[in-house]
Amino acid sequence: MTRAPHPPAIAARAEAVAPFLAMDVLARAAVKERGGESIVHMEVGQPSAPAPRAAREAAKAAIDEGRIGYTEALGIAPLRERIARHYREAYGVEVSPERVVVTTGSSAGFVLAFMAMFAPGSKVAITAPGYPAYRNILRALDVEPVEIPLERATGYVMTGEALAATHARTPLSGALAMSPANPSGTMMDEATLASVARTCRENGLWFVSDEIYHGLTYGTPAQTALRFDPDAVIVNSFSKYYCMTGWRIGWLVVPDRLVRPIERLAQSLYISAPYLSQVAALAAFEATDELEAVKAGYARTRAMLLEELPRIGLDELHPADGAFYVYANVSRFTNSSLDFSRRLLDEAGVAATPGVDFDPIEGERWLRLSFAGAFEECREGVRRIGALLRRT
Repeated sequence: MTRAPHPPAIAARAEAVAPFLAMDVLARAAVKERGGESIVHMEVGQPSAPAPRAAREAAKAAIDEGRIGYTEALGIAPLRERIARHYREAYGVEVSPERVVVTTGSSAGFVLAFMAMFAPGSKVAITAPGYPAYRNILRALDVEPVEIPLERATGYVMTGEALAATHARTPLSGALAMSPANPSGTMMDEATLASVARTCRENGLWFVSDEIYHGLTYGTPAQTALRFDPDAVIVNSFSKYYCMTGWRIGWLVVPDRLVRPIERLAQSLYISAPYLSQVAALAAFEATDELEAVKAGYARTRAMLLEELPRIGLDELHPADGAFYVYANVSRFTNSSLDFSRRLLDEAGVAATPGVDFDPIEGERWLRLSFAGAFEECREGVRRIGALLRRT
């Protein structure tokens, strides 16, 4: 009798990628909802508002025209030109449209940029806590993420000094910073952002600035890293401020010498971003009044959370300067944020993301709450969390 051969092995790089826990929580919450349970969603950073009317109408008009095809791998020229104009209007920075790359969301932007910049085996500094997909994409590309722990003493942001010290211990190829940050919404001030850019430049490191939450700030506006380093690689998206998560449309701004390598990668990896999404994104730039009204709703919810969370015992928070997240210390109630998030979902009907998604070590003490949803839903979430904490 012939023995069946062993099945082929799964690539080690795939096995090394951790699950994205926010999406796992979303999936579990969806199962409960299908079973008839009431769930308050505070787990994912997804605006509850629809895409702007102008974006939807532009997409409908494109459908009516009938031909939905490929575009240039770098994106349609009008959208690249409009993104370049955005940097002039919002930041006073001149960007050539030729340096703009339209991507299938910021996720594809990271894959393209990382593949173009970092060789297998190289090391890239990221923050802890930080967006988990950074670690996961880097590891999938056989690049090692080097985490810089964020501390209260430095305002929970990456600093030039910390980056320089990390590079001295572990030679790096680049650094990635995010402001406003996920999971906290904490922002780097201009001096700190400039110091990180300067440290990268002085040490010959690529500097990647994730600016996906620009536009969503509640005090001082965010600044682009291009103000401090014209060769910084900028990642942005229409998902957050523009309320277009499912359209999967984002962009990069890259130095001239990266344009052609990234174009070649995009041509083979996904050909082009979806035409309909590009047309809709172009129209979204003209929806400022509508989008600012959505942002005002976030501001109202944020104010409520910052007032009510301390009242229920969650009184240690990272500064929530922007985005739509609150990162809360839950160590008074648990030593496992993953177990605590499961309890929240099972016993209180609140979906929230455990801090270990963002920081595998210190994240056991923290929980991320998204306030991208409606005001009343978030208020109900606080009520349910408070009831659970009183029983804990």
